Amino acid sequence: MKPLSLLMEILVILEVIIKNIEAEKHNRKQKERNVTTQVSVNEIKQFLSHILERRKLIKVIYQRENAVGKKKIQRKLRIKGIQNKDLSKRNKTHLRNQAKKNFTDEGDQLFKTGIKILQQSKSQKQKAEAYVFFAKAADMGNLKAMEKMADALLFGNFGMQNITAAIQLYESLAKEGSYTAQNALGFLSSYGIGMEYNQAKALIYYTFGSAGGSMMSQMILGYRYLSGINVLQNCEVALNHYKKVADYIADKLEKSEGIPVEKVRLTERPENLSSNSEILDWDIYQYYKFLAERGDVQIQVSLGQLHLIGRKGLDQDYYKALYYFLKAAKAGSANAMAFIGKMYLEGNAAAPQNNATAFKYFSMAANKGNAIGLHGLGLLYFYGKGVPVNYAEALKYFQKAAEKGWPNAQFQLGFMYYSGSGVWKDYKLAFKYFYLASQSGQPLAIYYLAEMYATGTGVLRSCRTAVELYKGVCELGHWAEKFLTAYFAYKDGDIDSSLVQYALLAEMGYEVAQSNSAFILESKKAKILEKEKMYPMALLLWNRAAVQGNAFARVKIGDYHYYGYGTKKDYQTAATHYSIAADKYHSAQAMFNLAYMYEHGLGIAKDIHLARRLYDMAAQTSPDAHIPVFFALMKLETVHLLRDILFFNFTMRWKWMKLDNTLGPYWDLFVIGLIIVVLIFLLRNRYG
Repeated sequence: MKPLSLLMEILVILEVIIKNIEAEKHNRKQKERNVTTQVSVNEIKQFLSHILERRKLIKVIYQRENAVGKKKIQRKLRIKGIQNKDLSKRNKTHLRNQAKKNFTDEGDQLFKTGIKILQQSKSQKQKAEAYVFFAKAADMGNLKAMEKMADALLFGNFGMQNITAAIQLYESLAKEGSYTAQNALGFLSSYGIGMEYNQAKALIYYTFGSAGGSMMSQMILGYRYLSGINVLQNCEVALNHYKKVADYIADKLEKSEGIPVEKVRLTERPENLSSNSEILDWDIYQYYKFLAERGDVQIQVSLGQLHLIGRKGLDQDYYKALYYFLKAAKAGSANAMAFIGKMYLEGNAAAPQNNATAFKYFSMAANKGNAIGLHGLGLLYFYGKGVPVNYAEALKYFQKAAEKGWPNAQFQLGFMYYSGSGVWKDYKLAFKYFYLASQSGQPLAIYYLAEMYATGTGVLRSCRTAVELYKGVCELGHWAEKFLTAYFAYKDGDIDSSLVQYALLAEMGYEVAQSNSAFILESKKAKILEKEKMYPMALLLWNRAAVQGNAFARVKIGDYHYYGYGTKKDYQTAATHYSIAADKYHSAQAMFNLAYMYEHGLGIAKDIHLARRLYDMAAQTSPDAHIPVFFALMKLETVHLLRDILFFNFTMRWKWMKLDNTLGPYWDLFVIGLIIVVLIFLLRNRYG
C-alpha cells in the first residue's frame, strides 16, 4: 500500500470514530455505525503540522516572556512604587498559568481516557478509538500522547504509517527530553530509515535514552556491548545494562505470571507459515470450540488456558476462560479445577479475588494428585492467603508438586532455599531447583540463576552466562508483543509496517526478529529502504542471527558470499560458512552446497570422493534432500564416467603413438605372436 492511501484510510477511520463518539454524547439512542465520510490527505498533514507548529509557537512565546520578564526585573530596581503595578501583573500571570494548567489537565485527562480504552479494547475499532483521544491530547501538547501518535506513525498502526511525520514528532519530543523519542531516533539512525545511516549518532541517542529511563535503550546497549556492535565488546557493561532491564521485568513477573509471546519464523515454508503452530488458525479455533461444546474435556481445558493468558493469537478473555474451565471441572478435570483456583487467587473481572474459593478448587485438584493444585495450596500457605502462614506446609506441597515436574513449584522451592524462607539457606539446593525450573522456561527461575552467576553466589561467577540468562528474561518484556503485530502485518501484506517492528526487535537482540527482518529485506518488497541498501543490511542481520545460533542464517551468509549479494563474491568465505553450518548444526542444505563446491573445486581443492560423501550425508540428514542428492550424484557419476572414457581414449592413443615409434608399425602383430608363444609353452608344461 502507498503511504498516501495509508494516510487516507487512517484518516477515514479516525473521522468515523470521532463522529460516533460525539453522536453518542448528544444522543445515546442514535446509532452512527455506517459513516462514510471522505477526508483529504492534506487534512492529516495539517493536523500533524499543527501539533508541531503549536510547539514551536509555545517556545517562541516562552522566550519572549522570559525576555520581557528580565526587563521588568531591571525596571523594578530602578523605579519606586512598582508594587501596585506588579500586583496586577502577578494576577495576569496567575490567570495565564491557571489557563495553561487547565489546558494541560484536559490533555492529561484525554490521554488517560485513551490509555483506559486501549487496555480494555478487544477489537481494532476500539483501539482506533483510543488513538482519537491520543490525537486530541497531543494537540493540547501532552508529551505522552505525542509519543503514542509518533509510534503509531512509525509502526503503521491501523495503516497510518508516515515515517517522515513520525521523525518530526520524535525530534520535537527529543528536545523535550523524551527517552522514547531518543530511542526511536537511535533505531531509525541505525538502519537509515527516513534518516541518514549513522551508527555513531544512533549510539548517542541510545545512551541518552537509557539515561532517561528507556528499558528498550538499555536492552539495545546491552546487546551491543555483548556482541561488540560499534562498541568494544565488554561483558561487564552488557551485564549492567541487561540487569537493569531484567530487574524491571522480574518485578513485573512477581506481580503477575509472564505471558510468553509467539515468535513466528517467516523463513518457514509458505505452506507451514499459513498454518503455523504458533498462531491458531481461525477455522481450527472454530473446530476446537465445536469439540469443546461436544464435551471434549482436554479441548475445554486447552481453550480455557489460551483465553486465560491470550495465547496463539487469541485475545485474553477471562469470561471465556472461566466458562471452559467450569465445564471441564464439572466433568472431573483436575487441571481445570486448579486453573479455576488460580483465577480466584489472582483475581480478575470474571473471577474476583477470593482466597476461600481458591483454596476450595486447589484442594479439589490436589486431592486428585494434580501438580498445579498442590502448588496452589503451597502458595496459599507460603503467603498466608486465607490461611495462616505456614512454611512447613508450603514446603510439603511445593515438594510434592516439584516431584511431579511442575516448574513453578520447582522455582518456589529454589526461592525458599535461596532466601531462607522457613528453611536454612542452601544455595546448592536453590541452584538445583532454579536450574530444573529454568529447563521448562520458568522466567523467574532464569532470573535468579542469572543473579547467582552474576554475583558468584553458590556457583562460580560467570559474566557471560549471567548475561545470556538476563537476556532471556529481558526478552519477556511487553515490547515482545510486537512479534504478533509484525506477523499479522506481514500476513496482511503491510510489509513496511512489519519490517519496522521486526527491525526494532532485531536491534534489541531478538534472533527470530533478526532473521525475519533479513528475510523481508531479501525479498525487496519493502519501500522504506533503498533497494541497494537491502542486501547489505540483510547480510548484517543474517550475521547477527547466525552468531546467536541460527543454522539457516549461517547458510544464508554462505549464499550471500557465493553469489555476491550485498558483498563481493568470495567462494572461500562461502565454503567456510557452509562448513560451520554442516559441522556444528548438521544442516543438510550446507552439506549439499559444500559437496557441490568440492565437486567443482570452488574456493576449495577439488575432491570428488569428499563431494560424494557430503551428498550422501545430506540425504541421510534430511528426507527432503533425497531427490536433489539423487540428481546431483547422477550428474556427478555421469560426468565422471565421461571424463574417464575420454581420458582412457586419450591415454591409449598416446601409448599407441609411443609403441609405433619404438617397435614399428607392426608392433601389435609382435605382441599377438608373443602371447601365442606363451600359451603354447604353458600348454606343453601342463600336459608334459
